[in-house]
Amino acid sequence: MHSDATIRQQNSDLTSRALGVLHRFYGYNSFYPLQFEAIQCVMQGNDAVVLMPTGGGKSLCFQIPALLSDGCTIVISPLLALMKDQVDNLQGMGIPAASVNSSQSDSFNREVIEQVYAGRIKLLYISPERLLAEIDQWSSMIKISLFAIDEAHCISQWGHDFRPEYTQLATLRQRFPGVPIMALTATADRLTRDDIARQLDIPNAKLFMTSFDRPNITLNVAGNVSGNDKMKMITRFIDSHSGESGIIYSLRRTDTEKMATRLRSLGYNAAAFHAGMPTREKEAVQAAFLNDEIPIICATIAFGMGINKSNVRWVIHSNMPKSIECYYQEIGRAGRDGMPATALMFYSFADVIALRSFAQESGQSSMNMNKLKRMQQYAESDVCRRRTLLSYFNERYDHDCGNCDVCLNPPERFDATVWCQMALSAIVRTNGSEGITAIIDILRGSARTDIVAKGYDKLRTYGVGRNVSFAAWNAYLLQMLHLGIIDVAYDDYNHLRVTPYGWEILKGSRQVMMSRFMPREHAAATPKNKAPRQATLQGTLQDMPPADKALFELLKKTRLEIARAHKVAPYIVFSDRVLDVIASQCPTTREEFASLYGVGEKKTEMYWRPFTNTVKNYLAEKSSK
Repeated sequence: MHSDATIRQQNSDLTSRALGVLHRFYGYNSFYPLQFEAIQCVMQGNDAVVLMPTGGGKSLCFQIPALLSDGCTIVISPLLALMKDQVDNLQGMGIPAASVNSSQSDSFNREVIEQVYAGRIKLLYISPERLLAEIDQWSSMIKISLFAIDEAHCISQWGHDFRPEYTQLATLRQRFPGVPIMALTATADRLTRDDIARQLDIPNAKLFMTSFDRPNITLNVAGNVSGNDKMKMITRFIDSHSGESGIIYSLRRTDTEKMATRLRSLGYNAAAFHAGMPTREKEAVQAAFLNDEIPIICATIAFGMGINKSNVRWVIHSNMPKSIECYYQEIGRAGRDGMPATALMFYSFADVIALRSFAQESGQSSMNMNKLKRMQQYAESDVCRRRTLLSYFNERYDHDCGNCDVCLNPPERFDATVWCQMALSAIVRTNGSEGITAIIDILRGSARTDIVAKGYDKLRTYGVGRNVSFAAWNAYLLQMLHLGIIDVAYDDYNHLRVTPYGWEILKGSRQVMMSRFMPREHAAATPKNKAPRQATLQGTLQDMPPADKALFELLKKTRLEIARAHKVAPYIVFSDRVLDVIASQCPTTREEFASLYGVGEKKTEMYWRPFTNTVKNYLAEKSSK
């Protein structure tokens, strides 16, 4: 048994070593919330499930242990593009990483494994299929320090991107009982994250879940805009993000081609990307986008999962996505560097009809129809977009964000605490065993046969809301769902449940404001008196101070020249966030450059001179004016 003093000393030593590696390779001085705790967990030989938003630092949770441990960390990744991106990024920081995959020759793959045998590779990226087919051949020759399973939601049929080959990874626990397993994802609701641990046979894995919030992304929804009006809105939006990279998602392959053709005819540099294109053409388009040669990609959801391009500044959904998980993951491709980004989603009833058809034809029609319903509710909601989004992932967020179209153009609000308490009481008194329709019927005092048969007409809440229409109660219960006051148990007949936040309201310790319900005929007339919501243009890099903006653009040119000389994507050199730091702090010496946020030892050595020269030339020209 180790004494408390020994354990404290070991933890202190690990903290010191981890921070040293963080600063040396990544140029950071501190960890994001829960990063170190996840690192500590696997360093102590335990399993972990890590849920952090895109750009929230998931990769560090296994990369730091890889650098601190003897042996090699095996990273299981679903896409070749994702592997290449991660490996290029790590190598650019001086971290010994490699991948084994089908796009490389057999001789090259053998050479990589030889490097692993020799202890020269700390992180090996591989697909699940290849890992399971080949691991018996070489696992006895190497010391495996950790299995990191990236995009772990792919293992769950509840997840939005289920991949059958991931389900075979459960054998890792039996075959390598002494090696810790870390599963990582940015997108998983409660059902999916529970299923990840079960499918991987790591029931005792510790969950590390940070906020799903991406506060740097401005959220916008434009309803019932079509044809030329939609195109005008899209071009205005792109014009407001001049010189910035973005993605336009469409439902159908033909729509991506039409969008790209139309944009090119209007003078925009755009290209289409979808699964039906020849492989070489897809690879060329993706490379051009990564290298900042084509700023606009018009794509189906086939594009993006393997993209770690940190300087995507905007995402447009030309059609409503099929689920909130898909929407969240797709908007997460913008602003990965933490800098301002914007998401705009178009929504129409035609989208709903098309998506319903897809859902009904899927293998899990009931689940997919429920997910589609939540997506439609998000699109139609008058509640803060961010609150609605986060409540879906069971995250409490009890204030409006101020950075979405609803907050920037708010509807009429009223104190709805009493109405919420009525509904919450009905849910509690039915023991969480009813769905939304039955709860409304109880509140309205319905004499429905099943309501009476179950004795609900004897409840104290029976009929307390009979003066409120069914439509109004439906709207208020949906707002309660969006606000995280209640939850839907999709795995238990869609019954309503009260969340901890809801219990606080029920007990009278919290108040809640909601949007006042308006019948459709009144809502339809409202735009005559009130301007319809438009996509906000706030939160773009265009809002930088003029001096910083001018230097920032020069630094982007320097970055592009370096990237082309080294044959890597510009964001591999530095993210927009680091360029912003350089533009604001204006380093002119190696020492000043080395001290900047996000600048590690290898990048200081490689890049300090061209970037400081750009700064010095800019300052000299500015002072001569």
